[in-house]
Order: sequence, then C-alpha cells, then structure tokens
Amino acid sequence: MRVMQSFGEPRSTTNPYLVMLRDALAAEPTVDHLPFSWRSALTERYEVLHIHWPDALLAGRHWWTKAGKRAALACLVARLRFGRIAVVRTVHNITPPSGAALDRALIGALEQRTDVLVRISASTPEAAGVPSVLIPHGHYRDWFERMPRADVVPGQLGYVGIIKPYKGVELLVGVFAEASATDPTISLRIAGNPFDEEVEQRLRAATERVPRLRTTLRHLSDEEFVEIVTSSELVVLPYRFMHNSGAALAALSLARPVLVPDNELNRALSDEVGPGWVHRFTGELSAGALLDALRELRTAPPREAPELGARGWADVGAAHARAYRMAIDRRRRRQRLPVASVEVPRA
Repeated sequence: MRVMQSFGEPRSTTNPYLVMLRDALAAEPTVDHLPFSWRSALTERYEVLHIHWPDALLAGRHWWTKAGKRAALACLVARLRFGRIAVVRTVHNITPPSGAALDRALIGALEQRTDVLVRISASTPEAAGVPSVLIPHGHYRDWFERMPRADVVPGQLGYVGIIKPYKGVELLVGVFAEASATDPTISLRIAGNPFDEEVEQRLRAATERVPRLRTTLRHLSDEEFVEIVTSSELVVLPYRFMHNSGAALAALSLARPVLVPDNELNRALSDEVGPGWVHRFTGELSAGALLDALRELRTAPPREAPELGARGWADVGAAHARAYRMAIDRRRRRQRLPVASVEVPRA
C-alpha cells in the first residue's frame, strides 16, 4: 500500500520522531512510503494520507505563501472527499488548532475525513465514531547511539527543546533564581529555538541578570542536544500543560532523569520506565519542588536503565502498517464502524 506522510524529505531541523517513523515504515514490506509535496499530494496515486501536525501544512512566512497553501489544502480536502484515499491522523496534542478562522475551517475539514486515529499516549481521549489505535512514541536510543556522552555536571539542571509559552521556560528561570539563592551550587542550561523574538530578548536579558544561567537560543544539532542532556544531573520540563513529550523520552533514552508535571501521562511513564527516572511536581513549578526533586534523585538514584522495551521502532512500524490497513478497509466499506481501541502488545 502506498502511504503519504504529511512531511517531506527530512532536513537537519526535522523532528527525529518523523525521521525514525519514516525509516520504520521503509522497513515494512507492505508499505511504500511517499514523502509529502503539494504536487504529489494532489496528483499522485496513494491509498493512505497520514497527517501529523495539520497546522504545519499551512505554515508560511509570507501572505502569498499562506494563500497558496490554503488553496492547495482546499483542493486536497476535495480530493479526499471524492476519492478513495484513507486518512490516518496522529494525535500529537489535544489543543484545538489556532490561527485565522479560514485556517481552522480547513484543518477541521481535513480532520473530518479521518478514518483512523493514532494515539501515542493512553491518556489521549478517543474521538466519537472514529476507531483508534494506541502506538506508543518510539524511543531515541538508536538515534543517539553513536553520539558521545558528556560527564554529568553536579547540580546542573537542563532544559532542551523549542521554547514556547506553554512550556514554562521563563517560569523556570524565575524558579531557578529563587532556588539558587538557597543552593548556590546549582546551575541551569536552557537550549532551544525561541517561539518569537520577544521571548528570546527576555531570556537573553535573564542570562545577564541571573548567575549560573546559560542559554543557547537557537536550533540545536543532535550532538549539542546530547551534550546538554547528558551533562545535566536533572532535565527539567516545566510545562504548564503536557500531553506527550518527545523531550522527556529523549532524555530518558539518554539515561537522564526528568522532572515533569504530575499528571496521568507522566505517572504512567514513571511506572513504565522504573523507579528514580521520572520526578513530578504538582501545579506550577516552584523552587521548593525543584530542590526537592534534586534531593530525591540524589537520595534514591535509579539502579537500572530506564525500561523502554515497549517503544522499539520495529514494533512502531508494524503497528502503523496495521493502522493503515484498518483505515483502507474502513474507507472502502463506506460505512462507519463502532469505536475500537487497539493496544500494541508489549515486547
């Protein structure tokens, strides 16, 4: 079966999740994987369209680029409506799309064509009338396997990833400043591409103002990512809302403990990977929670490597192939099936 993902050929800035998924699908004998382009999406023959972040299809710096993509997406929705192409959508987050009303309407029309949902977390709610499969986010061990690790710097806290408002990075700076007044041995490294120029300016100003705070405010190479994560005693992800986190899995894949919000997702992750790896804070991150997590880590460090066996990419690829077949069968029958959840067996 020919499957088109909603992303093109990988670049240096492409999310590793997408690259690893592409490679896992390339290894599947029943899947012929096609990279996305608007020309291919509108003219080539394929049986499944797999959507990841639908708003990314409309991203553009200039009004004329966005206008062209809106027209192309409208044509794609029409092709899906009148054709026999099945649609699979991975639910990476559960917040509704933002942006202009026209963009939201186009994304909504695209999502209405969904035949099967892929949930990468058991905490992801199901959608009425649409079958879903649970396929856990794969680990990053293979991705980082050949990259050198750094020695742990005692007391170093680390944040890595895109810096968006909901991720609470500026809150982390304030919490760290308060905590470091109590424990002057701790330090903080923040690295990632800021969401906008205002955030970048505020973080640069904080770097000048807050002792022992270091920032790298740009896209990181994989080698830089590994160096910052592995040199940190604790990776802190102070998100105000966390539905899933590739950064948490990346840190755990590099055998570094994480501090994350206390919710259903992260309690399940803690149970999965084993004791000592996932530390949690309740409500908004505070200086006390930061210092408590560090003390807890030092008092009871992990004794074994994090258990990530259920997140192997061979299993992920095979599970996606089954989801595509389910979507094709559902579209061909031209009738709605009762909601069904399918969990991928653990290895």
